[in-house]
Amino acid sequence: MFLHHLRINDSGHLEIGGCDTVELAEQFGTPLFVYDEMQIRQNARRFLLAFQKSGCPHQVAYASKAFSCLAMAELAHEENLSLDVVSGGELYTALQAGFPAERIHFHGNNKSEAELRMALEANIGCFVVDNFFELEMLHDLAEAYRKNVKILLRLTPGIEVHTHEYITTGQENSKFGFSVKHGQSLMAVKRALAKPCYELLGVHVHIGSQIFETEGFIQSIQMIRKHLDEIRAETGYEAKVLNVGGGFGIQYTDEDRPLPIENYVQAITEEVKKAWNERGLNIPEIWVEPGRSIVGNAGITIYRIGAIKQIPGICKYVSIDGGMTDNIRPALYQAKYHAVLANKADAALEETVTIAGKCCESGDLLIQDICLPKVSSNDLLAIFSTGAYGYSMASNYNRLPRPAVVFVKNGTPRVVIERETYDDLIRKDLRKEVYATS
Repeated sequence: MFLHHLRINDSGHLEIGGCDTVELAEQFGTPLFVYDEMQIRQNARRFLLAFQKSGCPHQVAYASKAFSCLAMAELAHEENLSLDVVSGGELYTALQAGFPAERIHFHGNNKSEAELRMALEANIGCFVVDNFFELEMLHDLAEAYRKNVKILLRLTPGIEVHTHEYITTGQENSKFGFSVKHGQSLMAVKRALAKPCYELLGVHVHIGSQIFETEGFIQSIQMIRKHLDEIRAETGYEAKVLNVGGGFGIQYTDEDRPLPIENYVQAITEEVKKAWNERGLNIPEIWVEPGRSIVGNAGITIYRIGAIKQIPGICKYVSIDGGMTDNIRPALYQAKYHAVLANKADAALEETVTIAGKCCESGDLLIQDICLPKVSSNDLLAIFSTGAYGYSMASNYNRLPRPAVVFVKNGTPRVVIERETYDDLIRKDLRKEVYATS
């Protein structure tokens, strides 16, 4: 499996963004996250162009939880995206990058008072309110700040999609949102409309992640439209914004069959047009929140191979210098990946091995049973499609420093996140003599 923006150069090495991965590893060390900047931009532009062709009013908001740093926020701004944040840290990063506050949407099921204050003081564009506790707290703060606040209400539609249970979010039993089935959403709309500092823009629904078909989105839109009919009949309110979330799948292995970006957008916009036109209503502004589908396939991770362990008749373990500290997804929900030997990218496949991380956990296995060329210590392994939820979920387990992140474009690399050092690991630690006298 080769993604279209990757190639093998004349040296037989894997190349990304015009840069030889072997040279990148030598220059910046390993493990190393590498992003093809133009691939990120092209993914973003495909979303925007598809919506423009639909004729529907829209916002495409990059879900920064997939990968957040100053450079990524700057890129999102340059590509005319809006931005989703789900924490004070993501919000702070966006603001420090100069991202326009009016295009920031704040998500999350347990926003703290301090986070809400930060967002209010920054005058962000919209809060996606997740529960009754937040509905009351945010309004109390808005009154104290004497500000009017634009909000969406996150609804739980009761839609289940075919993905891992840990990344489904639209089912009835979810920590997110106001339940439609149990009448919470109607109650939330009534309360929001009664509060003078709120401007209720509309509703939000997100059904899950890594979705390979459009049926779930269509069912969600149909269900939400029927529910909006009930809300309009009861309150007279009609939503101006319909946020259908994200979750658009990408390819990790040959078994994955995601749809083109344009197919997802077409299905969503056509269903919204149909449902609203049938009722003689103005088409709402459609918001989506792609994260993985913008950065996922643009990123790879390069590792250096160390120990190799052969268990006769059972398995051959190939250990790398990273693991679950820079990619928790295989251990967390059995995510699968494809990889190549970056320095032997054109060599014949010879053996089936299991890629093991270096963490002190038996479950630290990134890929099981992958066919590679003959593997030797000091070879370089490149794992594909690690641009989403790799660095953003990275940790310092076993006191391993987090890797560097490099953007590549037209043969030129630039470091956007420096590699952590051992000094970084202990920077916040206090010695005994410090806290004993404090």
